Amino acid sequence: MSSEATIKVSSLGKCYHIYDKPHDRLLQMLRRGRKQYYREFWALRNVSFELKKAETVGIVGRNGSGKSTLLQLVCGLLNPTEGSVNTSGRIAALLELGSGFNPDFTGRENVFLNAAVLGLSEAEIKARFDRIAAFADIGDFLDQPVKSYSSGMSARLGFAVAINVDPDILVVDEALAVGDEAFQRKCFARIGALRAGGTTVLFVSHSGATIVELCDRAILIDRGESILIGDPKLVIAKYQRLAYAPPAQQEQVRQAILAMHEDEDGTAGPFDRRDDVEDSNTEQADSDAPKRMPGKREVGAYYDKNLVPASTVSYTPNGAVIDNIRILDDMGATVNIITSGKTYRYCYEVRFTHGACAVYFGMVLKTISGFEIGGMGSHEVSDAEPYIAGGSVVRVTFWFRNMLRPGIYFANAGAYSYAMENQQVLHRIIDAHMFRVIAAPSMRWNLSGVVDISSPPRCHLDILADAVPVPSDHDEMQGRRVTT
Repeated sequence: MSSEATIKVSSLGKCYHIYDKPHDRLLQMLRRGRKQYYREFWALRNVSFELKKAETVGIVGRNGSGKSTLLQLVCGLLNPTEGSVNTSGRIAALLELGSGFNPDFTGRENVFLNAAVLGLSEAEIKARFDRIAAFADIGDFLDQPVKSYSSGMSARLGFAVAINVDPDILVVDEALAVGDEAFQRKCFARIGALRAGGTTVLFVSHSGATIVELCDRAILIDRGESILIGDPKLVIAKYQRLAYAPPAQQEQVRQAILAMHEDEDGTAGPFDRRDDVEDSNTEQADSDAPKRMPGKREVGAYYDKNLVPASTVSYTPNGAVIDNIRILDDMGATVNIITSGKTYRYCYEVRFTHGACAVYFGMVLKTISGFEIGGMGSHEVSDAEPYIAGGSVVRVTFWFRNMLRPGIYFANAGAYSYAMENQQVLHRIIDAHMFRVIAAPSMRWNLSGVVDISSPPRCHLDILADAVPVPSDHDEMQGRRVTT
């Protein structure tokens, strides 16, 4: 095992025997070797990776993909069918709500029980008890039986114990989702402190934003296999594409992910960061920039043909196709170098290959690390476009006042249907557009934060082309404009 690796997983697999009838289990025991009365189900197979000291790795995947099984194998709660897991140091795990708690014991008694299981002496537990109780913050319930706790209280107490034993390895399996926002923020802050102190974190979550913000790398598990390991932003994008692919095309998307090129260290690179090496606080001269014309063109904004995202991920179209994505300045010119404090239009066109009901559109802005700054929707859910016929083309325009700090940013684009109270992705493009913000000479910046949120957004739709015929109660679709 590498001296730097705290977790090393090699060709790991876990197989379960599935019996169709209860008595088949007995027959298998009595006639071992003669006949097989079970079917093999491989919950996990041929998974390999290493985690170094102080590294945080997130695991994502659809329900039933094997994520929880993997964590239980790492923690030693299950024995592998094949392969091996080697860990170095004390492991603290929060695998499910109240895991390891005796429901008839009080919270106080369970703190001593759990901490002892994690390897602390009684003296060490007493020395840390006050900070465990303060972190859990469940008040007088600490001396009540755990069976009287809500799920959120159990999660609070379990996490408070796990992170206050000063583990070398912290394993968390989506248990924080039940906590309120204030508690979640406290947990993530504590995880950050543990990472700074050298703790290795293995983290399962269905929240893409959490994985991108918290993790150094991510692992995509599907059908028990590790199909992609690499930069969290790219892995989350591929996971979302797989999760939202129509059933008939999921295998095709899966194979495309498996076939992705890997770079020399065996991890998929996120995108071309060549534009990130420059000082984003300084306006760069560019030979391709158009000549500024005072009074006709906005000072500072221009188009750089080299500013192209290499991290774009397009979902499989499901009735609509997004195209012609761009940012326009106040004169209608396409730009991707924009200045702070000015208003711009983020535009794209949507061609509908099939009719869709309750349609709305959206956009999200992200930092270069994948952190979601914010987004806009074209409609309220109760006020979506009632029907757009197949063959129609819609231009979507979002106005936004650019109050971003200088740097590189990405914009997503999406078209959705909310028919029958279920959201359906018609088409979505992640990192559809890449742009740079440069500081205006007159701009005064706060030293902290990413964005000034003082400007109200608005959106506008133009129906450029309608298919005919359309339902009779929508005869006015042609040329209709909707502003939100």
